[in-house]
Amino acid sequence: MNVVKLSEVIKKPDIRAEIIPVMRKGDIFVYPTDTIYGIGCNAEIAASVKKISDAKGRKEGKSFSVIAPGKEWIWANSIISEANKKFIDTIFPGPYTVVVKAGRNAPKSAVSEEKTIGVRFPKHPFVDIISEAGVPFVTTSVNISGNEPAARIEDIPPDIEKIVDWVIDAGKITGHSSRIFDLTTDEIKILRY
Repeated sequence: MNVVKLSEVIKKPDIRAEIIPVMRKGDIFVYPTDTIYGIGCNAEIAASVKKISDAKGRKEGKSFSVIAPGKEWIWANSIISEANKKFIDTIFPGPYTVVVKAGRNAPKSAVSEEKTIGVRFPKHPFVDIISEAGVPFVTTSVNISGNEPAARIEDIPPDIEKIVDWVIDAGKITGHSSRIFDLTTDEIKILRY
């Protein structure tokens, strides 16, 4: 497991140049966001997504949200009304998740049984790297399902730590999970405040 300080990832082009290709190929990362630490990988690499799901003890068939590499990706991979596109433009980037109808090309690992997808676009330097990699990135809290999320890399549960390829250390994060909006209809519903 490679542990790198967030400041080094931001400031050192050689580290970014090492991270981006492995991000594309499916390496598993623990990384900071604007809310809490997440664990994720390229959402299009099913084997890596399954490793995360198994390590968390997640119910089979429960999909993950993704961090979009940009708003254009959201428009291309979901079905959203013009009114809801304007709403997304006002909140992203930010500490929110939107649930939208999945488009035909959305990664299967992120599409729910209801044919929806949860999408994030946080305002955080690590998301710049995801954008540079150009891949949708699984995002879920670093914890065993039902337990409190990790606030520091020292809090990563052993079952999760053993599947992780990279840890991006930003020190202690004291945020909370993102607010969730249901945008599957023109009526905006708050699912989690």
